[in-house]
Amino acid sequence: MAAPQARPVLAVTVGEPAGIGPEIAIRAAWALREQANCVLVGDAAFLALTASLIDPAIRLSALSTQALRNSGLPHFGPDRLAVIDVPLAAHVRPGTLDPENGRAVLATLDLAIEGARAGWFDAIVTAPLQKSTINDAGVAFSGHTEYLAEKTGTPKVVMMLAGSPGPGQPYLRVALATTHLPLKEVSGALTREGLAQVIDILHLDLKTKFGIAAPRILVTGLNPHAGENGYLGREEIELISPVLEGARARGIDARGPYPADTLFQPKYLRDADCVLAMYHDQGLPVLKYATFGRGINVTLGLPIIRTSVDHGTALDLAAQGLGLADCGSMEEAIRAAMHMVQASRAASSH
Repeated sequence: MAAPQARPVLAVTVGEPAGIGPEIAIRAAWALREQANCVLVGDAAFLALTASLIDPAIRLSALSTQALRNSGLPHFGPDRLAVIDVPLAAHVRPGTLDPENGRAVLATLDLAIEGARAGWFDAIVTAPLQKSTINDAGVAFSGHTEYLAEKTGTPKVVMMLAGSPGPGQPYLRVALATTHLPLKEVSGALTREGLAQVIDILHLDLKTKFGIAAPRILVTGLNPHAGENGYLGREEIELISPVLEGARARGIDARGPYPADTLFQPKYLRDADCVLAMYHDQGLPVLKYATFGRGINVTLGLPIIRTSVDHGTALDLAAQGLGLADCGSMEEAIRAAMHMVQASRAASSH
């Protein structure tokens, strides 16, 4: 009988310090400490203070970045959480953004990426950050997904959100062919080559990071009624259908294009491992309505595993004090990272 695998080691970046990220990161990591070795990445003194206010029983042990680089990550049991200290530049006022802390927030992400690539961490889980704070600090930043792609040298990544509407309900996954674009630019951004790359990445990661042996992907059309045989647009005929035919020729079970307004029904979704939507607000409103508070964000195509919450910094909630934020999405992001680590270990052992 094979020996059980050690708890996955997950770097948990705490995100924007003035938002709910530090609280939900601490609470979720502590709640799941028996299943995952969650290493918090952030300002150790600030996190220690926050943890003591959440629950005096929470134990944190701080490590310097230099000690980590020199000696690697020490072994801690589930009686405490390790914190890699990335000091903030300014005092934190909950709910109030401070550009002086923008570079420190980005430094937590840099360290998590470095650690994942060096093998210190099995995966990265990210709490929400505030893009404006980083940009106001003088660093051009468009989001976690794009930054991770740039830092890992990945030419193409795919955003996927996932979650379950409730206990015992089927897991819903929605990936995007395009992400944060104005609606008027979506059609021009869709190309045969780009869409084929998205489908290839989706198929591969569903197999290797989710442990799905033969992924089934349902693909939406771009236009209402999937173009209605060309009367409402020709992208389905000239672009999407040929790409799907090519994918099937490569052995990928990609079906469609389907009208997006009728695809998200149990009778169709029960036969799907993932839905691929053409643009952000075509697929994500459905998923967030069904799963908000329990949904997660996953970046596919990276050489590392990265999951995240499906919500923002909630500065208004943070300003009201601790104890109001729901850490359900962060807990789900940690669980998803654990499962992806286990699936990746199984895939690499074959």
